[in-house]
Amino acid sequence: MSAQRAHAGVPPRLLDEAALRRAVSRLAHEVVERHPGERLVLVGIRTRGIPLAQRLAATMAELGGEPLCVLAVDPREYRDDRPRPLEAAGPALESLNGEALPPLERATVVLVDDVLFTGRTQRAALDALLSVGRPAAVEVLVLVDRGHRELPLRATYVGKNVPTASGDRVAVRLREIDGVDGAWLIEDAAA
Repeated sequence: MSAQRAHAGVPPRLLDEAALRRAVSRLAHEVVERHPGERLVLVGIRTRGIPLAQRLAATMAELGGEPLCVLAVDPREYRDDRPRPLEAAGPALESLNGEALPPLERATVVLVDDVLFTGRTQRAALDALLSVGRPAAVEVLVLVDRGHRELPLRATYVGKNVPTASGDRVAVRLREIDGVDGAWLIEDAAA
């Protein structure tokens, strides 16, 4: 049994509130530096990718950039490891401010998610995105990359790389949804 697990059952913290804030700030700087003056659209993958995308957009605006369009994508219907519903539940992409979806052509889309694991969620989000339009380029931004890819996907921007066992979990919590900011490693109980 690891010393961390033995310590009152508290999972090891990967990112505290301050470290998460610094990671978001650094990621926003990286995107801005890579795309000066380009048309960007941030697309948050449900659930925690959405507030991350909103935080990134706010930080990028503070850096003097133009206000960014932030969209939400729900990739559940596009997953290849779950049964598909007979009828579509709703649009693949939605605007978070109620405005019409912008044209994606000639835009660089940054898919934003909390954790990158097998790559299946990001692949499904990419399929959902491409069902709506064809962006000039698509990049992936994740807060935590924990490895164990099943598909040949790689994040363009990574907040923190964390080596994990395949049975472990990474739990990201954001104040907009969970009331707290941070990321924790939940080790496989069977290990």
